[in-house]
Amino acid sequence: MPVKVSKYMSPKVVSVPSAMGIREAFFLMREKEIRHLPVVDGGTLQGIVSDRALRRPDWVDEAPDVSHIYDLNDDLNVGDIMIKNVFCLHTYDTLSKAVKLLLEQKIGAAPVLDKDEQLVGMLSAVDLLQALDDLLSAERQMKGK
Repeated sequence: MPVKVSKYMSPKVVSVPSAMGIREAFFLMREKEIRHLPVVDGGTLQGIVSDRALRRPDWVDEAPDVSHIYDLNDDLNVGDIMIKNVFCLHTYDTLSKAVKLLLEQKIGAAPVLDKDEQLVGMLSAVDLLQALDDLLSAERQMKGK
């Protein structure tokens, strides 16, 4: 039987409102040791911000002086830099589907929604590595019998 995303997703989701400043978001990620922040307003997923977007935002390429790359001030909000076209998974999706999504879209994590389209978790590449490790351990145990 195929394993569902809900088995390996991280259910403790740290999300932020789109009005949060990017400096505050950056330090929240460091404090919580996470690399992706779903952006939620009014209970609805609006976008996602990665640590990569905060470390090397696209708008840096537009500036002739790049000395401010790490000058994270709150002139910009999370909503200004978030990815709005979010690739999501659902709790009932299979891990196989999740792997394909992360590989095809070249993303490190995806928000997980329930059947009511509410954010209930995150599934990262690290979570998928845990699933692989569990599978390989089970395989080793079967061979040892």
